[in-house]
Amino acid sequence: MYYMGVDVGSVSTDIVIVDENMNLLESLYLRTKGRPISAIQEGFKLLKNKYRDTDISAVGTTGSGRQIAASIIGADIIKNEITSHAIAALNLDKDVKTIIEIGGQDSKIILLQNGIVLDFAMNTVCAAGTGSFLDRQAERLDIPIEQFGEYALKSTSPVRIAGRCAVFAESDMIHKQQLGYSNSDIIKGLCNALVRNYLTNVAKGKDIKSKIFFQGGVAANIGMKTAFEEILNKEVVIPQNFKVMGAIGASILAKEALEKSNKITNFNGFNLANASFTSKSFECKGCPNRCEVVKISGTKKTMGFFGGRCEKWNKTISA
Repeated sequence: MYYMGVDVGSVSTDIVIVDENMNLLESLYLRTKGRPISAIQEGFKLLKNKYRDTDISAVGTTGSGRQIAASIIGADIIKNEITSHAIAALNLDKDVKTIIEIGGQDSKIILLQNGIVLDFAMNTVCAAGTGSFLDRQAERLDIPIEQFGEYALKSTSPVRIAGRCAVFAESDMIHKQQLGYSNSDIIKGLCNALVRNYLTNVAKGKDIKSKIFFQGGVAANIGMKTAFEEILNKEVVIPQNFKVMGAIGASILAKEALEKSNKITNFNGFNLANASFTSKSFECKGCPNRCEVVKISGTKKTMGFFGGRCEKWNKTISA
C-alpha cells in the first residue's frame, strides 16, 4: 500500500509517494509557474508508468493550492501547511521544538511542544527572504541560485544590508555593488539581513527552542542556515528532504485518515495527466495586495482558484 502527498505552492508543486513504513519512494519538486494543474499533470506523467492507480491507497493535499489539487486528484484529506510541515518533522524527530519554513513566496515559524503545534506565525505579505526574492537577486548578480549560499560562506567582511523589506534590500544591494563591495560580502550581508527580518517579523515574540528544523526551498541556501545559526547561537538542522516536507506530511496524514475511516480512496487515477483544463486570471480587488488570481475550469465546472495570498478564493471550493 502506497500513500501520496501533494503540496501545491505558488512557486513549486511537490509530489511524494511513501510506503507503509513511511519510506520515501518518489519525490518530485516541480515549478508551478502559475499553472498548478499543469505541474500536477507533469508529475503524474512521470509516475503513471511506474505505478498503477490501485497502488495508491490514499492521497493528501496541502499548500496554497490544496483545494484545487484535492478537487482534481480526488484527495482523501486536505490539510494546511502548518499541520503538514509539523507532522513531517515530528515523523523524523520527536524532539523538534521549532520549525523555520521559508518557501517561494511566504515564510512560517511553527513552535511544537510534546508533539503538537503550540503556536505558529506566517508572513505572506513581505517578499524579503523568500525563494522568489532570492532567485531574483541571484539572477541580477548573474550567479546560479545553487551557488548563492557558497558565496556567502566565502565572505570575510559582510556588509550591512537593510532587510526590512524586499524593495529596500534590493536597492541597498545595488548601492553596495556600486561602492565596490564583493559579491560574497554582499550576499552574506543579505543573508544576515533576511534572517534578522524573519526574526523581527515572522518570529517576533516567539520563544525559539532547540531542536530547530529548517524546511522549505530556501533551506538549500547554506548561507541562510549559517546566518540563522550565528544570530540565534543555536544549531539549525536541515532534514534530508527539506524541499518536500509539506508533501511528506500530507502523505502521512493520508495514511492516518485511511486507517481511521477504512474507506476506499477517492483517488481519480494517473490519467489526470491527459485531462483537459483551462485557466483564466483576474485581479482580486479585495485588499491593497491586488493579487493575481487564476481560475481553473474543467470540462463542465470550475475546479478552483489559485494565486491569492489569503484564503478568500480557496474557500470558494468545498472539499
